[in-house]
Amino acid sequence: MPLITLNDVDYGVGGPLLLQSVAMTIERGERVALIGRNGAGKSTLMRLIAGELKPDDGEIRFEQGVRIARLEQEVPAGAGGSVFDVVAEGLGEAGAALAEYHHLLQAGDYDALADVQARVEALDGWRIEQRVTEVLERLQLDGDAVFSSLSGGMKRRVLLARAVVSAPDILLLDEPTNHLDIAAIDWLEGFLKQWAGAIVFVTHDRRFLRALATRIVEIDRGQLTSWPGDWANYVRRREERLNAEAQEQARFDKMLAQEEAWIRQGIKARRTRDEGRVRRLEAMRLERAARRDLTGNVRMAAAQANASGKKVVELKDVSFGFGERRLIDNFSTTIFRGDRIGLIGANGTGKTTLLKLLLGELAPQRGEVRSGTQLQIAYFDQYRATLREDWNALENVAEGQDFVEINGARKHVIGYLQDFLFTPERARAPITRLSGGERNRLLLAKLFAQPSNLLVMDEPTNDLDVETLELLEELLADYPGTLLLVSHDRDFLDNVVTSTLVMEGDGHVGEYIGGYQDWLRQRPAPGVAGTTAAAAPSPAPVAPAIPAPVAEPTAPRRKLSYKDQRELDQLPALIESLETRVAEMTAEMNDAAFYQRDAAAITAHGAALQKAQEALNAAYLRWTELDA
Repeated sequence: MPLITLNDVDYGVGGPLLLQSVAMTIERGERVALIGRNGAGKSTLMRLIAGELKPDDGEIRFEQGVRIARLEQEVPAGAGGSVFDVVAEGLGEAGAALAEYHHLLQAGDYDALADVQARVEALDGWRIEQRVTEVLERLQLDGDAVFSSLSGGMKRRVLLARAVVSAPDILLLDEPTNHLDIAAIDWLEGFLKQWAGAIVFVTHDRRFLRALATRIVEIDRGQLTSWPGDWANYVRRREERLNAEAQEQARFDKMLAQEEAWIRQGIKARRTRDEGRVRRLEAMRLERAARRDLTGNVRMAAAQANASGKKVVELKDVSFGFGERRLIDNFSTTIFRGDRIGLIGANGTGKTTLLKLLLGELAPQRGEVRSGTQLQIAYFDQYRATLREDWNALENVAEGQDFVEINGARKHVIGYLQDFLFTPERARAPITRLSGGERNRLLLAKLFAQPSNLLVMDEPTNDLDVETLELLEELLADYPGTLLLVSHDRDFLDNVVTSTLVMEGDGHVGEYIGGYQDWLRQRPAPGVAGTTAAAAPSPAPVAPAIPAPVAEPTAPRRKLSYKDQRELDQLPALIESLETRVAEMTAEMNDAAFYQRDAAAITAHGAALQKAQEALNAAYLRWTELDA
């Protein structure tokens, strides 16, 4: 018997139904991937399955006693306390009593302990405590760690533990790879493959989908279609279906045009017209009006500047670190015009730092960085700080102009934004109303309207659907300038870059020809000096090694005043705090619920994020000045 059955389910939020006459079952042990365009209704379907939403029509039947848990797309804003507390929340009342017992025990409040202990025993809490401990050990989590102090990837792992601790029959995962680096994504794949229950997940990571899915369910214009879990077969059969649909629609439209021409004939023809034919025409008009056309694809073209010099940037014996953290040690490389380079590494290993060194935004503590000539840089910022919250989409791209010029072709800004799937109404709407996917498309539109010969992209794939990802891949593959790309999307790296720089730990940066798969073949064997598991796939999480201190330069150093030395000692903690704040505020903006706030609150949040990013940049620069 299926764990859950959906029969003729309808759900809408105004306008055409988001889900229409949906029929679906989920069986034990299945791993179902939900795919579809941004806004197609994937998250809505998961919330219906979880019981958080009720259908407008139709029926959802659950097997008796079925347990369902959901991992949300973003880290909840209110989550706090210790890791043990957050995980125990997944067990309801018993988990809350158990967490309270642990707090009282640590505080030594033995007077209140007896009452809580009695509640724990009544709720079978000691068996539950063992389950929490087993999950923490399995996911290699420290129960005493403070949740708010963890990285984004570790927070996602804790929330996964909270979802699985109740041993649900159905596990719902909405973008589970968000904020995870490549090693964590590989670990998650292995963990979920061993999961005994059913899994329903949404992801735009094609390699993750291929590795995990036993079935693919597509949501397209409110309708569900089910396919075997073979991505290549799905792509081929979907293309065949769309071609057949297009041919059938063309045949229908031709017949409708003929009937419309007939009904408009002169008085003589109308005297003898067939009333049955008239009724058929009316039915055809209704059928055409009810048709939901396929969502169009983004049309991208990047404005190109004059060619840069042959040598784009050169690094000679460059080193950089924070306190005792050595991020880059004695690294030399030369990037030439036309190179497409991917940056790979675990979170916190220094990818953004290396990017800032390459762009001249950070000065090396040792060594030399030489920039090439005639560089025009366009920068895609994963934090979207270049978008002004007090402007709408049109103003963010136009910046006071009515037209943009793309490679000699002059185009009105409204028409240009329509290429990125913004209707005129949506282009004029406040940016505070845009979803995360729309903001990413807007940032791409703004980026590609700017002439460039050096394109820098930091995590550009977030919130983009598969169709847009594939079009972006094509554009970047044909881009005549130089590309620097930071991404955790392994397929995207393989399809775009020609070489990779890998943060391998202890300050070592490895250079490899090709993309992610090529690096896997070329990398040194585990245990070879200068490499670490931090960036490599691993069946279990590996704690990052503590980098060795940055070596002191041989040149004499000016002795700092007491005040400056104290400031220098405090800067690493400040930088870490600001990085955490920027990441948390960005994650909050990526949550769809964020845009339900009033415009003033959204604008204030965007201004605060920009201020935090500016403070982080200033802290970086101050560190460089004092450490020099």
